[in-house]
Amino acid sequence: MLKPIHAENLTALPGIHHGFFTRAGGVSAGIYAGLNCGFGSGDDPAYVAENRARVARHLHASASSVLTLHQVHSATALAVTADIPRGELPKADGIVTATPGLVIGVLTADCAPVLLADPEAKVVAAAHAGWRGAVGGILEATIARMEELGARRARIHTAVGPCINQQNYEVGPEFESALLARDPANSVFFKPLGPKATAHFDLPGYVTARLAKAGVAAIENGARCTYQNESEFFSFRRTTHRHESDYGRQISAIVLD
Repeated sequence: MLKPIHAENLTALPGIHHGFFTRAGGVSAGIYAGLNCGFGSGDDPAYVAENRARVARHLHASASSVLTLHQVHSATALAVTADIPRGELPKADGIVTATPGLVIGVLTADCAPVLLADPEAKVVAAAHAGWRGAVGGILEATIARMEELGARRARIHTAVGPCINQQNYEVGPEFESALLARDPANSVFFKPLGPKATAHFDLPGYVTARLAKAGVAAIENGARCTYQNESEFFSFRRTTHRHESDYGRQISAIVLD
């Protein structure tokens, strides 16, 4: 059975269904065991397709799957009105729609998924916010595309889903230096941890701060750690540390009735 995580502030909105989906309830096996929704993985495409179809059905959508784009850690967000063939997916990390029944989402395996909705304008969105995208402005770009469809940021409710948390996100000195050069106030998102007191980055805290600065109506941070909770989430960094050959991707999705 699928066991998505729901944000309270999005659940309260009429005419909108969403979920930050975990590994539970899928048909994939082996290192992809569970609800792997990433066609970019080495998993059997038939299993991935069935997993994504299960997500769409769980959200009571008329669509048979979830539309995600070709994610490249960019600051590009696109508005969509209909499904796009898998071989023609544009490169972008934010996806926005005002089309009822069209399920949109993002894939993650440590990056932060962000779901957004303006219930009055009936516009929803999903953003893939790794550190590159978040620093580059993917959240602001996604909000701007929503506004082009009639949304107002003062009405936009947002939720940050599962991603790697600070205690497991060790970064190098060049990473810290680059963010401090952009804004010395970014120092609050770094903390020395571990026996060597190396810098660890607070990705969900940074994403939440960017959303707050953008002036949205509400922000819910439900960022459980993908690295730490292996039974629930896929993790690129955990896979890398174990020298495994590949990893699955969880999906976060939203749809208008």
